[in-house]
Formats: sequence, C-alpha cells, structure tokens
Amino acid sequence: MAVTLRSKSFVLRPFRRGDETSLRRNINNGKIYRYTLRIPHPYTLKHAKEWVHKNLQLQRKEKPSQVSFAIDSNGEVIGGIGLSSIENHKAELGYWLAEKHWGKGIMTKAVKLVCNFGFRSLKLKRIYATVQPRNKPSVGVLEKNGFLFEGIMKKSYKKDGKLLDGLMYAKTR
Repeated sequence: MAVTLRSKSFVLRPFRRGDETSLRRNINNGKIYRYTLRIPHPYTLKHAKEWVHKNLQLQRKEKPSQVSFAIDSNGEVIGGIGLSSIENHKAELGYWLAEKHWGKGIMTKAVKLVCNFGFRSLKLKRIYATVQPRNKPSVGVLEKNGFLFEGIMKKSYKKDGKLLDGLMYAKTR
C-alpha cells in the first residue's frame, strides 16, 4: 500500500531507497530517543537501511499490519509517522520529528492527515497512542487532534532497564 498525503509545507510519502542518509541524520538524536520506545540510539546507517527495507516489503502487501510515512520536506526525511498494530477496527499511532523542526506545527498537521487516512481509507474506528507523561509536546499534538486521555498505564514499558508509565490517548469514529 503506497499512499502519499500532502500538506502545504510537507509531504507524507512511503519510505524509499535513498532515504537512509537523511533518515539517520535526523532521527539520531538523544532527545528523540528519550521519548520513544522503539527507536535505538545511536541510530546507525544499518538501522536506517533495515527500516527502509522493512517498509518496502510492507508497501507490497494489500492489507499491511503497519503503514509508515516519511515526513518529507524538500526531498529530505525530517520525520516519520505511521499506524502500526493495524487489526480489524483499530491501530496504534506513532511518530517522531527532527528537533530542528519542533514547534512549527508540522506534527500536528501530520497527525491530522494520518488519522483522516486511517478513518477513511483503512475504515478504522479507533486510533490510539501512548506517550510518556513527561512528553508534554506530544500530549499537546494529540489533544489538538481530538485525542482523549483514557488513563495511565502503570509500569507498562521498559526502557534502559527502567519501568515507565504510559498515558493512553485515543480518537474514535
């Protein structure tokens, strides 16, 4: 499933060969690592190649379990966003953005585009996201997009040997 979504300032498009260098450069940041659960740090070129390869395989599937978009600005991958654990009527939303692009409203617009895609094209009825309690900017992105706080998941995640709480947010149709 290869879909492209457009805004005035960026494009959400499938990952493709050639994205590895800008992906690695923009995601390899301790501040991004701090608030994410599945992104390694340091993020190597090998990680980037594996991610692009995985996405190329997923794009060939008619009903993928995951749909990921590169946030593209002038041909450069400045972030990523997608829906994972796509199952029946629901999916999990995840995203990251290069630090130099924080505070510009990019992620708020990207979440809106992806949620609209999920509800309309994938016929989802529920999109959910978990966020670490101290990640206030991400909470803001979700709330601006109509996600509602559903609760605290105590000691739900393990990162760097520590148990972490997660805030559960969801949007339904």
